[in-house]
Amino acid sequence: MYLFIGLGNPGKKYSKNRHNIGFMVVDAISKEKCFPIFSKKNNSYVSFKNINGEKLILLKPDTFMNNSGLSALNLKSFYNIDNENIYVFHDEIDLVPSKIKIKKGGGHNGHNGLKSIDSYIGKDYHRIKIGVGRPKIMIKEKKDELISKWVLSDFQKIDEEKWLKKTLQTISQNFEDLKEKNFEKFLLNF
Repeated sequence: MYLFIGLGNPGKKYSKNRHNIGFMVVDAISKEKCFPIFSKKNNSYVSFKNINGEKLILLKPDTFMNNSGLSALNLKSFYNIDNENIYVFHDEIDLVPSKIKIKKGGGHNGHNGLKSIDSYIGKDYHRIKIGVGRPKIMIKEKKDELISKWVLSDFQKIDEEKWLKKTLQTISQNFEDLKEKNFEKFLLNF
């Protein structure tokens, strides 16, 4: 059994934010692989599908970013899913836009969604970091405020929509390589 978690904030207000790229990825996988419509269960939106005899679960926490770990723990515990089969998609400001990096375990780098998941299920799950870049102007005294404003702002249609669409499509078309832990093969697509 496999659990794919997309990080983001619930609600239309946040739907196009950089911070919601995890939700966007899970939605793209759902569409590409014809998952059933998401249903609300235990502070989460979930969709289940069997592919080649294996159960896959897509999860979008409905708890806001800072408490995403609660949703992860609920499904992990109920289905007894090993952290080895948990994949978390999230935005990463320290990567250039559209760059992908995969890492198992490690720190949260200030990402509140990862911090929450780490506290609920531990750190030894797979993180799929999707670059959204940093704001261009960084005033040292207001760094945290600027970063928060940046990730909670929408992707810009003209500048970012093209790479975002291509990245979501590429991930959704090749996500089974993630499931099979063919990380090098997966990354060759980017």
